[in-house]
Amino acid sequence: MGGWAIAVHGGAGIDPNLPAERQEEAKQLLTRCLNLGIVALRSNVSAIDVVELVIRELETDPLFNSGRGSALTEKGTVEMEASIMDGTKRRCGAVSGITTVKNPISLARLVMDKSPHSYLAFSGAEDFARKQGVEIVDNDYFVTDDNVGMLKLAKEANSILFDYRIPPMGCAGAAATDSPIQMNGLPISIYAPETVGCVVVDGEGRCAAGTSTGGLMNKMMGRIGDSPLIGAGTYASELCGVSCTGEGEAIIRATLARDVSAVMEYKGLNLQEAVDYVIKHRLDEGFAGLIAVSNKGEVVCGFNSNGMFRGCATEDGFMEVAIWE
Repeated sequence: MGGWAIAVHGGAGIDPNLPAERQEEAKQLLTRCLNLGIVALRSNVSAIDVVELVIRELETDPLFNSGRGSALTEKGTVEMEASIMDGTKRRCGAVSGITTVKNPISLARLVMDKSPHSYLAFSGAEDFARKQGVEIVDNDYFVTDDNVGMLKLAKEANSILFDYRIPPMGCAGAAATDSPIQMNGLPISIYAPETVGCVVVDGEGRCAAGTSTGGLMNKMMGRIGDSPLIGAGTYASELCGVSCTGEGEAIIRATLARDVSAVMEYKGLNLQEAVDYVIKHRLDEGFAGLIAVSNKGEVVCGFNSNGMFRGCATEDGFMEVAIWE
């Protein structure tokens, strides 16, 4: 074992014209979350507990697309999803269609720990949340003024591709038929990549991973992406922990998170080699990124998109927060 390691992300695929103040806000949030996890790891908190702790912090801050500040559906509401996985025994929990639970990642953890199932969605997940006594809020809590404005612009344009966090005056669009990003072979008009995630290996070599998101801006009601799907957006094993972000449909088709662990196991690749391999060979024409840790204390971030909000740290004192290549 090489000691503990942690990585966090706030989404892959970033507009190169993102205002400097937005970039600085993102870096500050990632740094704060990294430090939160570092303190916990130094106190011998388990990997799965650190993952939940850090993602709760990300969900509470409205900057990224999870929890408060989640992307809005076509009807102007929020439907969130999350998953978490403990690599020690490959235990997992996931939720979708969450509309009132303040911290979806904690509900996913409860599905893992307190239910006979691995995945609950929509009304069933909400009912389970109330029985478990988790904190409930009105859907309006998750909706921000920025997102209301971006949804309005999206609906008016109906064919503009942009990062919904960019102020409206910075949006220059092209017709959907000219969109460089497609999902299931169809051009998409609104793309919101800022999912959040955390991966951790603790001092005992235990790996864990978690991912949380509001999904796509202006998405269809009931749409489920990669983030709650174990093996696609999130995966952890005895070898590694992985959290993905980016074009959900491409990540789902590639079972991207699981594939990192698979090529480590079956091809004998190390973590860096495995991440490089799946990013290059498994995404077809999709754009995505991921963060990963191994049971040896390695940490890797990889992406083929235009940047990824990310940060990582290791027990030997290394720490990095970055956006671009």
